[in-house]
Amino acid sequence: MTDFRVANSITPPPELVQQWNQEVIGTHFKPYGYSEFIATRAAQWGADQELEACCEWLEKEREHLGWAYRLNPQTIRTARRPKPPSLKEQALEELEQLRGDANSMGMGFDAPAIRRALEALPNA
Repeated sequence: MTDFRVANSITPPPELVQQWNQEVIGTHFKPYGYSEFIATRAAQWGADQELEACCEWLEKEREHLGWAYRLNPQTIRTARRPKPPSLKEQALEELEQLRGDANSMGMGFDAPAIRRALEALPNA
């Protein structure tokens, strides 16, 4: 029988699963959220393993791929794992959504002081 935990496996190592269990127990999760937490972590881990394998392959094959001379592993990582929006960006987006919803209902909401305050915050 084949051992599925080989070097290029997408099966998380037992130590990592144990770490995830400890993380979820240490959070204030809802009882029905345990499986979702572990499944999400495992899916992300598997996707990250695949991305790293692709980047390693690209690094080895780059000189043979004339059409991909501008591609490099960091370009792929950046494209496939973009940074989540900052809290400032999220707040500005929510403010825009609120403004649009309120205006569509005839409320004339704008909140320029809130927008200026959010825009003045550093990106973090």
